[in-house]
Amino acid sequence: MDPFAPGGEAFPRDTPAPGYPNIQPTAIYQSHEPTLRERLRGKIDHWAKTYPARLAMIVFASIIAVTTALLSLPIATQSGRRAPFADALFNATSAVAVTGLASVDTANYWSLFGQIVLATAISIGGMGVMTLASILGLAVSRHLGLTQRMLAATETKTAALGQVGSLLRMVILTALTMDFLLFAVLFPRFLTLGYQFKEALWYAIFMAISIFNNAGFVVIPEGLEQFTSDLWVIAPIVVGTAVGALGFPVIMDLTRNWKQPRRLTLHSKLTITTYITLAIAGSLVIGALEWNNVNSMGTLSAQDRIAHSVLAGVNGRSSGISILDESQMHATTWWIQDALMFIGGGSASTGGGIKVTTLAVLALAVLAEARGDRDIEAFGRRISSSTVRLAVAVTMIGAFLVGIATMILLAVTPYSLDRVLFEAISAFGTCGLSTGITADLPDTGKHTLSALMYLGRTGPMTIAAALALRERRRVIRQPQENPIIG
Repeated sequence: MDPFAPGGEAFPRDTPAPGYPNIQPTAIYQSHEPTLRERLRGKIDHWAKTYPARLAMIVFASIIAVTTALLSLPIATQSGRRAPFADALFNATSAVAVTGLASVDTANYWSLFGQIVLATAISIGGMGVMTLASILGLAVSRHLGLTQRMLAATETKTAALGQVGSLLRMVILTALTMDFLLFAVLFPRFLTLGYQFKEALWYAIFMAISIFNNAGFVVIPEGLEQFTSDLWVIAPIVVGTAVGALGFPVIMDLTRNWKQPRRLTLHSKLTITTYITLAIAGSLVIGALEWNNVNSMGTLSAQDRIAHSVLAGVNGRSSGISILDESQMHATTWWIQDALMFIGGGSASTGGGIKVTTLAVLALAVLAEARGDRDIEAFGRRISSSTVRLAVAVTMIGAFLVGIATMILLAVTPYSLDRVLFEAISAFGTCGLSTGITADLPDTGKHTLSALMYLGRTGPMTIAAALALRERRRVIRQPQENPIIG
């Protein structure tokens, strides 16, 4: 038989091959059938390499689902009854998104088990699910594979994959160090205030995690109003919030080049400069607006007013830990805080919003256009036009999401625009400040804010990554024509 003829074979499949009596020809033609685990791993690897941002969203959603399920258990509440699904989902999303908005009283509604679940979700959300997954993979395999590096690069905004390993070590080192330092400051203070040892220990642990991760959750039953004049508590909140909101790439850059600031990257310089500028400006404006408001700062001493002004300039960016009653502040103050919350913190930080570097790039673009400059420059570096387009896209999409959520909340609640807009921006910016209407929202409103918190935590990251990976190079370009602007 001709082996090359259709259906022909060199050797029959049921006879041994000549010279190899122990090897059946079927073994030569037999292919390995991948197992379910191998197929699943291959699928994940394909998604990680092709759609890392989408996979990040899926993982975040999975963590939220698990947290929701745990908070829905009867053991998670002090009453021993199951929490309503809307409340479990809302608080789970708020924790993973490190927002801090709460539809129930965290201290008096959730049991110790429920609070531990929230603290764990805050830690995971603060460091980033993808970053945490890569850290675990590093601990197990002693090295990072390409897939893990791409996932971590998506979460931490690291352009060079070779830097991901160093960044991940800095992430976990910074998180543990800051949590410990905040705990070391708060724990003795809570003891001096008369709390029992176990209570002071847990309050210090939870608040340290909440402060550094810019989460805004509070587990002290009496709330934070008792610390209105306590700098021992206010100062750690300010410092922990600021460090957490700068972003891990900036922290890593500072640890390497703090002796030579000129060697800092453009990203670090823009982040630090813009963050400090907004913090100072926010503190001055909010302090001036609330200085004589007897319902907020008006009855405090000058020293306490200054302290709360500084706290307001920082916590409005992402932490949402306010000792004063936000609902009693002026509507003008709310508007200023709206702007600060929408901007948020630094990229790859525990903060949300469109990020301070996005604002910096947009401001530099406006300045360059006003001056008639051809290039957009800062600190001796030129910023590409693709970066400017990306900043515009992230800002516009963020404004669109806030606008849609505000419209829905206005339709399902009786509250005024200023309160509803404040709540929506707080959710998108994963800040956690509230005018006091969150607990009274209907389920539709809670679901709307849950979706906004989720998109606020993953949206800008995902949009930026997706747009950056979808750059098309076209050989043929259309004729240019400039429409009238302005």
